[in-house]
Amino acid sequence: MDEAHKLNTWEGYVDWRNRPAVRGRHGGTLAATFVLVVEVLENLAFLANASNLVLYLSKFMHFSPSSSANIVTNFMGTAFLLALLGGFLADAFLTTYYIYLISASIEFMGLLVLTIQARVTSLKPPACFSASTRISCEQVDGRKAVVLFAGLYLVALGVGGIKGSLPPHGAEQFDEKTLQGRKQRSAFFNYYVFCLSCGALIAVTLVVWVEDNKGWQWGFGVSTATILLSIPIFLVGSPVYRTKVPIGSPITTIFKVLAAAAYNTYRFRNSSNSAIGMDTSRTSDTTETRDQGEGGNTKRMELCHTPAESIRFLNRAVKNKTANPMLECTAEQVEEVKIVLRILPIFVSTIMLNCCLAQLSTFSVQQASTMNTDLGSLKVPPASLPVFPVIFIMVLAPIYNHAIIPFARRVTKSEMGITHLQRIGTGLALSVVAMAVAALVETKRKRVAADSGLVNSTEPLPITFLWIALQYLFLGSADVFTLAGMMEFFFTEAPKSMRSLATSLSWASLAMGYYLSSVLVSLINTITSRYGDTPWLFGSNLNKYHLERFYWLMCVLSGLNMLHYLFWANRYKYSSTRKSLSQPSS
Repeated sequence: MDEAHKLNTWEGYVDWRNRPAVRGRHGGTLAATFVLVVEVLENLAFLANASNLVLYLSKFMHFSPSSSANIVTNFMGTAFLLALLGGFLADAFLTTYYIYLISASIEFMGLLVLTIQARVTSLKPPACFSASTRISCEQVDGRKAVVLFAGLYLVALGVGGIKGSLPPHGAEQFDEKTLQGRKQRSAFFNYYVFCLSCGALIAVTLVVWVEDNKGWQWGFGVSTATILLSIPIFLVGSPVYRTKVPIGSPITTIFKVLAAAAYNTYRFRNSSNSAIGMDTSRTSDTTETRDQGEGGNTKRMELCHTPAESIRFLNRAVKNKTANPMLECTAEQVEEVKIVLRILPIFVSTIMLNCCLAQLSTFSVQQASTMNTDLGSLKVPPASLPVFPVIFIMVLAPIYNHAIIPFARRVTKSEMGITHLQRIGTGLALSVVAMAVAALVETKRKRVAADSGLVNSTEPLPITFLWIALQYLFLGSADVFTLAGMMEFFFTEAPKSMRSLATSLSWASLAMGYYLSSVLVSLINTITSRYGDTPWLFGSNLNKYHLERFYWLMCVLSGLNMLHYLFWANRYKYSSTRKSLSQPSS
């Protein structure tokens, strides 16, 4: 009876009540569907304000354009970086189920604070006397600034926890031991990006229109209500979720292996007995056999180690007679850390792409605000520009999943069809093109400003904002290839004990990109102020910026980053090519 029950449960997974997850009852497409619906609402709540925040900060909180851009990039960078915290907690202590509920509650509180500030006049700086001169504008400070940043970073903390828990929670609903389960999981990541875009579409159209025409208190209010609604919808799916059991801190394992390798290397170099080096060097081409299982269901696991040339230093971390007992490591733990270290160069290579994407919510919005935003009889808010890549992503994601991937599988005769690294590389190549297009468009915009004599005016330039849509289109295409590719790559390649944390690297890459954008803006202003008349990106008049030079610099950096990525991608070996098998003991 017990044995039959054992075979009918998902080993290592529990339901929301912490009972063993049952096959046929927990997991599967239905469970993942709840996750996708929740993601639509969560991303709507987040992007409804993030996409338009740069204008809110400049027009109502009276920050300069460059300061507003840096505040937005720092806020969004922090939100995405905190995904690592959410992923870590999900792997080590709590499940992805509970991390989402806690994080959504925190985001709700942050949005509530921002809604109150936008509604209460005493919590905002006084309005400018003259919008054209801005002479009497008082930048938000003191208690009012505390309220603003407290609300923003509560939202960032909540968003980080959600981004770190929701994608792995959905991906965990599928059985990776079957081909059908792996295909469903791959489709989940594609539709996760599709649902991100659905939420973004509503955010940059309906909610942005509400913010611009009815007031920011209503825009923040819509976001607050939306994230609150996502919580009961997520809870409705509780009976069908299966959740991976946390098995301890993956960070601890990583640091223990690194410390053990360093410790044993030190002892080897300072000891006349070279047994340490002789014993541990053999771990690179041998296997470790261990018994594991519960209730008498014992299995023998054979772990095939990578060649000795691959991060050989870590081989010294394996337990041996002279090792410190506190630093005892198994060969499997060493192999897991090696996998993480192989992933890191790919992660680093994606940061520059996300630095380019950061421009979509900062300078690109400000560029559009200086242009003619009329579309027939409709006046389009500048913050609604992301609707172009969003619609493109919503069209491309299903086509990619139902047409491109099946065709690629037939052609290549492989399970993936298009590999994760090929998909990421396509996005990186598109980012190079996008920055070149952005530089050319900005050159044209400034030429129109000079020819029409409106360089020093706040009047809209006689050039349509649709020119800006070109860079949005290329960067949106890059995003659809890279984000889904990164999430699936990190989730699939990472050890099971670190999957939530590894998936969070996709968001951490976004964070690093936003931070890099802030650093580049500050660094460029510092350097150009020393060797030129004025900094490239400084002041309240965007027409006097040298934004086109900034975009050309981004284009060159993206090209160099592409070469860096190709170097590591060509050297990477997928986990499916490494021998790993499990069979009953005899």
